[in-house]
Formats: sequence, structure tokens, C-alpha cells
Amino acid sequence: MSVPRMQQFLHDLPKCEHHLHIEGSLSPELLFKLAARNNISLPSPIIDPSFTSPTTLTERYTNFTSLNDFLHYYFIGMSVLITSADFESLAYEYFSRAHSDGVHHAEIFFDPQAHTARSILYTTVVAGLSAAQKRAEEDFGLTSKVILCFLRNLSKDGAQATYEEATSLGHFSDGTVAGIGMSSSEVGFPPEIFREIYDHAAVAGIRRTAHGGEEGDSTYVSKALDFCHVERIDHGIRMVGDEELVKRVAREKVLVTVCPLSNVRLRCVKNMGEVPIRKFLDEGVRFSINSDDPAYFGAYILDNYLAVQEAFGLKVGEWKSIAEAAIEGSWCGEERKKVLIEKVGDCIARYKDLV
Repeated sequence: MSVPRMQQFLHDLPKCEHHLHIEGSLSPELLFKLAARNNISLPSPIIDPSFTSPTTLTERYTNFTSLNDFLHYYFIGMSVLITSADFESLAYEYFSRAHSDGVHHAEIFFDPQAHTARSILYTTVVAGLSAAQKRAEEDFGLTSKVILCFLRNLSKDGAQATYEEATSLGHFSDGTVAGIGMSSSEVGFPPEIFREIYDHAAVAGIRRTAHGGEEGDSTYVSKALDFCHVERIDHGIRMVGDEELVKRVAREKVLVTVCPLSNVRLRCVKNMGEVPIRKFLDEGVRFSINSDDPAYFGAYILDNYLAVQEAFGLKVGEWKSIAEAAIEGSWCGEERKKVLIEKVGDCIARYKDLV
């Protein structure tokens, strides 16, 4: 099998991205640009040489020691996002890159609590993201949804207030926001903390997902399923320590949004071979491959596809299954899913020499 030919196939394969923190797509170049535009003081290069330039900051991003080390820089980056135009620039930059990587549908997380804590209005954030979504669909044909993420290391009351604001504005009912999730530091913040919010969302028919099994053990996955009734699990790699849980996730067709290079960068695994891609395929677990926080990990979705291929040597038929599972697990409408499934079929046909 020709390696360049396989790489071109992976580029052309229609993709859905489900695990992308839009704040985590803030490139160092855009970070410095927005800091200057908004008169935001970044840490002094004397104290942290990483902030000497976009180049030095990019280099620092290659040496995260843990999830919390990454989050330290992640929240500094957020500080430059002030206006709706900033959020539009942020999201449109991501959509442009995603389009070039072959993404046809994206479902992106945003962290309103991290912004409202800085006196940035929730409506300011959403207005910017919505504008970028509209432009991306017009310019690239790329459809998208946004998912409101609660920061699990913050108070339940803060999450409740955020949820109520989005609800009162009609953002769940009118489709402005597609669903809820929870992210940030995992260990010590079990999903049942947010059980009441998730119960209300389930009754209201709001889509639900949660990070689990990234650094936390398999119980963070099982509790998200049992207490929060989630339809997806974000990351989920630690569930492989519980065979019954793996079988349950496969049986219930829960989509697992795997972020391979993120797991390597944050040292959740020692190398790409430890990401349970083969295990999930063999056990029939439905999963998608995603980039998580690409500007911080130096790897967008195509980089992840290529890294998985290099590590596991998947066949075209296996990639077809992954692409179709990602479509079926998306929160877009059935008509859009049908279109995307057809696009995958057309792509496979063009590369029949690889089958």
C-alpha cells in the first residue's frame, strides 16, 4: 500500500469532529494579535519566557507535563477574548483549518463560565460563535453545532446559573446551542456533582455528553452514564480497564470522542500505541477521532488521523467504519447524515485501489 496514497485518502475522507474546545483552537499568533488589539497584558517574558513571541509560546506548548499544566496556559489564552468579533475570529480560524483537513461537520465545545467570570457576557460569546458558524457554512459547506461545557472544577451553582441563562434565552430550544457537556480537571470532580442539571436536560430533550476516563479511572465513565445519562463519552480511554463497561458502551452505541494526540501530549498514555483504537474496533465501540485543543497540542484532526494510521495500520474498511460511526453519532439531522454517508461512500469508491 502506497503511504502517500493512504495519506491522501485520509485527507479526503469526510470527517466529523465532536471533541474540539474552541478556546483550545486559539493559535499563538491570534493570541498575540488579540492581546494587542484589546490591550491585554500577557505574562512578562522575564517571568515566563514562553511569552516572548508566538514562536516561543508554540514551543512551550510541546512540553506540557500534565492536564493542569496545560490548563494553566489555556486559561491565560482565554483572557484575550473580549468582544464578539474576537470569538468570531477564533471560531472562523478553526473552521477554516478544519475544512482544509476534510471536516464536513463539527460539534464544538465552548466554556461560558470561563468568560462570564471575566465579565464577558454569555451572549457576547454566543453571538461571535454563531456568526462564525454561519460564515463557515456559507464559505465551506461545513455544518456545525455548539455544545455548552460546564467547568467541573467550578461550583455546581455556577453551572446551574449558566444553564438557566442559556435556557431562558431559548438557546437549547431554538438550536443555537445543541447540548451540554462537562470538562476541565477531571480527578476529584465526579460527574454526579452535576446530576440535577443533567436530569433537567434529559427531560427537556437536550443532548448530553461529558468528559470521562481521560485521567480519571473507568468509574468517571460509568458514573457519567448512570447519573448523568449522557449520550456520549469524551475521551473514554480509561474505560478499557473495565471489560463489562466496554461491552456496555458498545451495546448501547455510546459515541466515544477519542483524542489520540492530546492523550499523548498530556501524558495520559506513553505513546500512540496505548490509545485503545484497536480495542474499540475489535469490541465494536462506536468512536470518532478528534483534536481536542489543537493549537495547544500542535495537532489538528488530520494530524490525528495520520498518527492513528501510522500506529495501527488500519485498513480502508476500518476507516470507513470509523467515518460512518462518527456521522451516525453526530447531533445533526438525518438528512445531513444521509448526505455525509454518501460522501464517505464516494470517497471510498475513489480509492478502491487501496481496498
